[in-house]
Amino acid sequence: MEKNKLYVLIDKTLRPVYGCVQGGHAVAQWILEHKYSRQWENEYLIYLRADVKLWKRKLEALDIDYSVFMEPDLDNRITAIAVHGHEELFKNLDIVTED
Repeated sequence: MEKNKLYVLIDKTLRPVYGCVQGGHAVAQWILEHKYSRQWENEYLIYLRADVKLWKRKLEALDIDYSVFMEPDLDNRITAIAVHGHEELFKNLDIVTED
């Protein structure tokens, strides 16, 4: 069920542990921006490695809602993006695993 999946795109250049921390920030941002929504009910959380700049452009072009986190300690660069649903878009991305 798409309703229960939140996809978190992690900057593929980051080490997995640091990237997952950044992903946590993106999830928090998504919750803040969607606090009155019942779209995602804290079920599936899927962390994927991605070129986040490229994916931000794709999501904008497709008019898909997302939340982004920019890390202040990395010159406010985008480190993670959270997207509810749209499983078909992310099927070719790799799940984040340990080094």
